[in-house]
This record gives sequence, C-alpha cells and structure tokens, in this order.
Amino acid sequence: MRSGGDITALRRREFSRLDATGSAYLDYAGAALYPASLVKRDARRLLRRVFGNPHSENGPSLASTESLEEARSLTLNFFDASPAEYDVVFTTNASGAMRVLAEAFPFRDGSRLVLTADNHNSVNGLRVSAERRRAVVHYVPLETDLRGSDPRPWLVRATQPSLFAFPAQSNFSGVRHPLQWVKDAQARGYHVLLDAAAYVPSSPLSLTDVPADFVAISFYKMFGYPTGVGALLVRREALALLDRAYFSGGTVHFVSIQNPDLFRRRNGGAAFEDGTPNFLAMPSVCDGLRWLSRVGMSSIQKRVGCLTSELLTGFERLGDCVHVYGPADALERGGIVAFNVYSDGEVLNYEAVEASARHRGIAIRGGCFCNPGASERAFGLNAAHARDCVRGKFSVAQFRACMDGKAVGALRASLGVATSEADIDRLLELVAELTGREVRPVTSFSGRRPL
Repeated sequence: MRSGGDITALRRREFSRLDATGSAYLDYAGAALYPASLVKRDARRLLRRVFGNPHSENGPSLASTESLEEARSLTLNFFDASPAEYDVVFTTNASGAMRVLAEAFPFRDGSRLVLTADNHNSVNGLRVSAERRRAVVHYVPLETDLRGSDPRPWLVRATQPSLFAFPAQSNFSGVRHPLQWVKDAQARGYHVLLDAAAYVPSSPLSLTDVPADFVAISFYKMFGYPTGVGALLVRREALALLDRAYFSGGTVHFVSIQNPDLFRRRNGGAAFEDGTPNFLAMPSVCDGLRWLSRVGMSSIQKRVGCLTSELLTGFERLGDCVHVYGPADALERGGIVAFNVYSDGEVLNYEAVEASARHRGIAIRGGCFCNPGASERAFGLNAAHARDCVRGKFSVAQFRACMDGKAVGALRASLGVATSEADIDRLLELVAELTGREVRPVTSFSGRRPL
C-alpha cells in the first residue's frame, strides 16, 4: 500500500466492527463496507456546516454547488478521464446510469444493440427501449467457463447509432472480460457501454487507456457510504448524441407555458440530472474517492487477487462437494466466486446454505444475482423446459421442482478491501461441516500472508 500501513492494520482501524460483531463479510459485490473514518468525517461536517439546495445562490447553497463540482472533478481524476473529453452525470446508482441510456440513446430502425449474455439486468433492460425503436438486439454467447465469446462476429459494422454493452467484470462469476473489446467495437462504428460497477471496487480503471463512451458505477460498491449515489461517465461527443423525451427541474435553463414548444436544456451532464441532486452526499463521495486513492487501487487489487486464489484453492481441496462456476483459477477474474455445495452427489438448495451461513455470521449471497444469462449458462438450463417451468405463478421452489432438482441458483462469495484469511476459513469450514469433509485453514497452504 502507498500509505496507511498494511491491510490488517487497515481492518483494525476502519472495520473493527467486523470482529466486534463476529462477522465474516463476503458480499462485497452487493455493497462495500464503509470505513469508519468516512462516516465520522461526514458526521462532523454535517454538524458543523450548513448546506443548502444547490439551485439557489445563497451561502449554504453555494457550498453544496462547490461540493457537487468537486465530486465531478475527483470522479474524473479517479478514472483518469480528461475533463475535456468526459463529463459526469450523477445518478442514484449504476442502474440509474443505464436508465439514462435507455431513455436517451438514439436507437432507430437500422440500429443495433449488441450485449454479452453475461450482463446485469440493468444492462439487459436496454433491449426494451432498443426494440421499441426498431433496433435489432443480439446477444454474444458465453463459453463453458463463462468467459465471453469473441464479440467481433456480432459487431457487424454499424450504419445507424448502435451500442455494444458488456461488464468489465461479471457480477455472477467474477470473469473479467477483455477491455480491448471497447476499441474493437468502436472501430466498427459502435458506442460502448462499460458496466464497471463490479470491477472498480478492487481494480484501477483508466479511461485514457480504455476510452469507453459510457461507464456506469455505483459509489456504494466502491467505498460503502453514502448509498443512493452513482454516476454515468460519458464521453462528451457521445453525450451530444443523447436526446431525452423529458425534462425536469434542474435539467433546463428556461421553460415557457405560454409558448408550449419553448424550453432550453442545460449543457453537459447536468441536463440528465433530474431534480435536486443528493447534495448532502457529495462531500462524502469526495472523501471516499480520496480514501481509496490513499489506500491504493493496485494494493487492493493485489490483496483481493491473492485471497481469491486462496478461496479457490480451498474449494478445490474440498473436492466434488463444491462446484465453482466460471474459471477455476484466478487468471483474468476478480474477487467474486459463484459456487454450489453438493452432498452425496445432490446439490444442496442454495437457500439452505445461505441460511446456515447467516446463522454463523457469514455474509454471502444466494440466487442468480440479477444476471440471467450467466446463470442459465452456468446451470445448463434448457430454454424450452425453462419456459414451460415459469408459466403461471412463479416461486423458486416450484421452478426447482419443475427443473427436476437441477441447480436453479448459486452461492456467491465476493471479497473486498477488508476481507481476511479468517473470513475465508470460516466459509470453508461451513462447507466442510455441511458436507462432512475435513478442511485445512488457508494459512496451512498459502504460506506467508500478502499485504
């Protein structure tokens, strides 16, 4: 780490509540944990200062405006994005960023929307808007290890405004798709949406090197606090293409009622930020970005990578009682591991494993993680059979029974800056207990602990 000591000291200083409550938190893909200093700093600021609506011009309002613009500047700097080339649209989260595109991207007859099968539903939802405007939608399939196929055969040269969308890192399997795809698609006339929500909490991203047209993030996935704030980083030339069929307070300079066709939108990203922004959150966004920069994204990436390797090695040592979806090693993957637990050759219901983990203070997630394409490929679901099984009223139990007991969901362990070797040991011990296996702690096979 560039500063602040090693990760162990950082955990004691910023995340002592984990050990105090006996919690093993392995759900970083759901939300990062906030460092204690971030909350304390915000509480002191809110108690000592006065912030007002940034749409006014009084002192408290100007203080909010200053924080809002500082957050824009720091966001661009964090992602190595030149202010001359990129702007920031603040949203409620990464899904809100996708909605901006769904509403404003100029799909038309002859446009193409190309998606990887591995995508969060917030990205899949773009197909509704695209199809309504007569665009053609194509999905790039996944390989058996859940890595994306080469998308170039699907990226037929675009003659109308077209979009290619993929995640830098899968929120289901942790697979990291090649960032070179951004330039490959742009060379064929596509604008590119990069879903970076699962990637940037533990990996640096330079938009100078990876010049995606649109990048969606959620700040709470990066540093845990505040919630309810995300952003769409957008190239200015791509921003000029967007056109909304709606305006609201905060997005316009002028609206006339006596001249119903007359209004003037604001310039830049502010034209897509409806209503009053979450101005009280902006100083904390600035603090969070500075905090991550001090810790060092490269240090976090190295730490999470080492721990992911240890978890995968632990699962491998448990033998056939654990099935990992996606790559079995840490090559080109992030700190997300999807798996199922088997006993006597039968898959255990993910809900039961999740409940057992919860009772032991281990936070993991169960289900399909809002990523139907990766889950359908992982579980080997037959399309026609699955369609028949979701007719009528739906429940997971009914769907599982109809699918003849096949896995219809998985468990997901996701690692972050405060994850420890002991957290991984607790998960491995839980799986061993549920399956009657023996397990050695990660310290017995990984040697010296990395910083």
